[in-house]
Amino acid sequence: MSPGVTGNARVDKLLNQLDAAWMEFQESYAGLTDEQILVPGVTGAWSVRDLIAHVTWWEEEAIAHLPLILDGGRAPRYSVKYGGIDAFNALMTERTRGRSLAEVRREFAETHRRLVSYILSVPPEHLVAEPRFRRRLKLDTFGHYPIHTADIRAWRSQHGR
Repeated sequence: MSPGVTGNARVDKLLNQLDAAWMEFQESYAGLTDEQILVPGVTGAWSVRDLIAHVTWWEEEAIAHLPLILDGGRAPRYSVKYGGIDAFNALMTERTRGRSLAEVRREFAETHRRLVSYILSVPPEHLVAEPRFRRRLKLDTFGHYPIHTADIRAWRSQHGR
């Protein structure tokens, strides 16, 4: 994302944080073969492919819940709706298990495009004035990607990939 996209320094900073973390996540697995991307054990039983799908479903959660937050509502509590975040992640892992790497990559790119498009559609004053919005965005995106960027880099380092 180039500087000054929106003309609002705080919004541009937010978008740049999002973009930088997203790019670093992608760079963490750049150069791996498709076969390496499918190897389990990067974190728990998950492969890089599973982590890409995981990042995608959390971006989907952001897309679903950020408008609700801007309207003054509250996103559902994962502990109540799913039995916790780990249970939600397990459910989503099962839902995405049968998807091909090509599908996962396509969904990853498309979901991120939709997320950025949504953020750009929100009036800047709402983005900077709503702390719950910024907190949820950070938790689901640029605060989340670095966790898995580090997982992938550690796995690559341990396995000489």
